[in-house]
Amino acid sequence: MATNESIGIFSSASLAVEYVDSLLPENPLQETFKNAWNYMLNNYTKFQIATWGSLIVHEVLYFLFCLPGFLFQFIPYMKKYKIQKDKPETWENQWKCFKVLLFNHFCIQLPLICGTYYFTEYFNIPYDWERMPRWYLLLARCFGCAVIEDTWHYFLHRLLHHKRIYKYIHKVLHEFQAPFGMEAEYAHPLETLILGTGFFIGIMLLCDHVILLWAWVTIRLIETIDVHSGYDIPLNPLNLIPFYAGSRHHDFHHMNFIGNYASTFTWWDRIFGTDSQFIAYIEKMKKIEKKTE
Repeated sequence: MATNESIGIFSSASLAVEYVDSLLPENPLQETFKNAWNYMLNNYTKFQIATWGSLIVHEVLYFLFCLPGFLFQFIPYMKKYKIQKDKPETWENQWKCFKVLLFNHFCIQLPLICGTYYFTEYFNIPYDWERMPRWYLLLARCFGCAVIEDTWHYFLHRLLHHKRIYKYIHKVLHEFQAPFGMEAEYAHPLETLILGTGFFIGIMLLCDHVILLWAWVTIRLIETIDVHSGYDIPLNPLNLIPFYAGSRHHDFHHMNFIGNYASTFTWWDRIFGTDSQFIAYIEKMKKIEKKTE
């Protein structure tokens, strides 16, 4: 009975979204995107698209999303939004981070990306335009991937903080007490594999088109670079997402090396009480702000 009710709810929700979608004006970029997608399919092999295409998408988007935070350090007005104002970015730390990123991206992540083609072939994942899912279905699957990754990240991240193994793996990430956007994927190679597994679980369970690979990596990069940015921007649209952790939540973790273990959402930390020190800190900061007004 409960199963039938759940199916009915999802069906109703799907119909409602389809109705809203029918009322929206046609995307003026859709035809351009369609032509570009078909050009890619006609001129490159599936292996090239799945491997080199995925690598290019990751590298371009990663450093593009890092760019605003990188530029903020040169804009005096943005300093008031920096969370740890007493710990400015340094060229030495950023250069060190960049070198480790290149190693992780090309020596750890690239071999994993090379498996993408074989994954799509084995599970018959389509590439063609005709079977590309609608935007709301794609968004729903990306949300599912985010929930799965966040759950994996919380428990494995918390495990990496265990005193017996912390200094061997996770300590590398905490070399920077005040995070900055480019540091989002700065980690020990083993941590890249351990926590990165959460990214792929959602893909393995939910992927119905190769576009999901690129859509999910885009959303994941936006999120992880945002929470590592070191800046709490009031008009950040990501803060409108219910239960979104945000930069202040994750910055506290880097500042204190404890609590706030989730990557994207706040519910696991709230359920297990690992955000208690963060909540106390926020309340304390609010009282200080009231006194200074």
